[in-house]
Amino acid sequence: MTGGRLSDGVVTLAEMREFASFPAATQRYIRRSLDIGLQRSDATEVWSRDLVEEASIRAQARIYGRLDEIKMLVPDDSGLDQVEPFMTPLVVVSAFDLGQNRINSFQAYRFLYERLIGAGSRPWLPGAFCAAASLPHLHPERRRALLQSISEAAATAAGWSSREPTFYPEWVEKVDMSKAN
Repeated sequence: MTGGRLSDGVVTLAEMREFASFPAATQRYIRRSLDIGLQRSDATEVWSRDLVEEASIRAQARIYGRLDEIKMLVPDDSGLDQVEPFMTPLVVVSAFDLGQNRINSFQAYRFLYERLIGAGSRPWLPGAFCAAASLPHLHPERRRALLQSISEAAATAAGWSSREPTFYPEWVEKVDMSKAN
């Protein structure tokens, strides 16, 4: 095995561990969001358990319709002229996700958005998260918990990796162990 493959495997394993550290509801929401945002499958068919969830998936699909625009607008530097057209829709989409009460930390938010938008978005995610987490549509206690979840290191990082994520969690059918043998 070459050094590159070994490091790719180590990175993938670290990403899997990070995903496994999230609560089950967060894991489910991230997988559902990736299906919607990356158009991997019919999210309503895979994820909808009732009419309320079906409506939530339709609303998320409408909001996520801006993701292609956001991906094209990721600034390549910190020039302020590129910030508004990128950050405004990113904060709106982020506010939707945080309002669903399934993403409960910056870590889970970053995990999802690195996959939805790409590695180039990393420098912008702390600001978008803080802006979305500060909006009045969230209960004050939820705003506090979200804002306290971002570490000082994440908020003040001097640089960010440009390596794209390697692990994209997906729906996995349950295996009936009585029929597995």
